[in-house]
Amino acid sequence: MGLVAVLRAMVIILPLPFLLKQFRYSRANVLSHSYCLHQEVMKMGCSDITVNSIYGLFTKLLTMGLDSLLIFLSYVMILKTVLSIASHAECLRALNTCVSHLCAVLLFYTPEISLSVIHRFGKGSSPLLQVLLGYISLLLPPLMNPIVYSVKSKHLRVRIIRVFIK
Repeated sequence: MGLVAVLRAMVIILPLPFLLKQFRYSRANVLSHSYCLHQEVMKMGCSDITVNSIYGLFTKLLTMGLDSLLIFLSYVMILKTVLSIASHAECLRALNTCVSHLCAVLLFYTPEISLSVIHRFGKGSSPLLQVLLGYISLLLPPLMNPIVYSVKSKHLRVRIIRVFIK
């Protein structure tokens, strides 16, 4: 499965630098993000970027859409199995775990999709918003993952609530 994931990423992402290389660049080569974002480099080109924009959006939707669909189907199968054989307490525990996993997935995908949509369709959007969403999509998932999973534990949940109440 790991090899399939690596091969899929290579097949989908590898054409992007070659598509960017065919452009002529005459504007300032200053990126607003601290990392090389495809949409931003694409907008620096003086040539027609329609094909590149469509391919970039297609890859984003294909990878995230396919991943989301597979995650959803796996949770449907897990919940179907758990709800058919488990007791009421075990069902609640399984649902609690599934909700945490789904929250973590949403925390990862939502900023990433928002950034992609704003870069492609938000012509009048603030550059500050684009930079802020870029950093949120990089930093939010790894920072929030421990919090999402620790809220499940009653002991940790009580301590977190105690910190915010003081």
